[in-house]
Amino acid sequence: EPEPVFTSVKTFAPATVANLGPGFDFLGCAVDGLGDHVTLRVDPSVRAGEILISEITKLSTNPLRNCAGIAAIATMKMLGIRSVGLSLDLHKGLPLGSGLGSSAASAAAAAVAVNEIFGRKLGREELVLAGLESEAKVSGYHADNIAPAIMGGFVLIRNYEPLDLKPLRFPADKDLFFVLVSPEFEAPTKKMRAALPTEIPMVHHVWNSSQAAALVAAVLEGDAVMLGKALSSDKVVEPTRAPLIPGMEAVKKAALEAGAFGCTISGAGPTAVAVIDAAEKGEMIGEKMVEAFLKVGHLKSVASVKKLDKIGARLV
Repeated sequence: EPEPVFTSVKTFAPATVANLGPGFDFLGCAVDGLGDHVTLRVDPSVRAGEILISEITKLSTNPLRNCAGIAAIATMKMLGIRSVGLSLDLHKGLPLGSGLGSSAASAAAAAVAVNEIFGRKLGREELVLAGLESEAKVSGYHADNIAPAIMGGFVLIRNYEPLDLKPLRFPADKDLFFVLVSPEFEAPTKKMRAALPTEIPMVHHVWNSSQAAALVAAVLEGDAVMLGKALSSDKVVEPTRAPLIPGMEAVKKAALEAGAFGCTISGAGPTAVAVIDAAEKGEMIGEKMVEAFLKVGHLKSVASVKKLDKIGARLV
């Protein structure tokens, strides 16, 4: 059992964009500047081997029913912590049900905090497994949010049993910006998953497979234009989910007409994500997307332009 090397730590985990169009449940990436913070302390008043959630907003303080608590407990078990109690504060920087990996950010920040306080004994894939325990209880056993939240950048999930993750490195000399437009609308993950088709035509399977392969190639080559085209070309998931988000189809059209390389739903929604290679262009595209949400969907929305987060969850 490792000894604590710090009495307290503060960690940050970024927002994530899952699916990326045709990469449903197996592709995701982290975005910079949005996310959750966790402060974790060694607390003699907490029973050894347990965790207390001491500060949180609008969420359960029961660690067995909270994303951060579940991931923290899973990490403590992996480390074999039996003689130390911990208290945790979670500061949400992400809205719930936004399609930006809110639950994964909480889980990632908590798992990394426990690992850091005990001397960073676990590798990133082990932390993803701890985070997956949390995701499984909240939104299903899929790692396209939790893996990039912990590892940063783009991540491909090749297999779940055993877990096999492939980080995809976007070239450092190429620019990529995400235009994120979040409307005042809730799209619960369970409801959005229930809308998915149970069977798909072979022609759509072939099409989506080719688009996902093109997306991976575009990431590795730093080709933002091809990345956008592939991201926009999902024929399986997006067509069933977009009608459930008021104005989403018009928002996508507005983004593309304003010059975005591509646009799709971020995760289960309702956030729309467009890609471009320059921040100024991204701001203009965001304005057009906000206008479309209001005009067609009658929803107020907020736009932000963010870069790729290449680091993932970290000690701050």
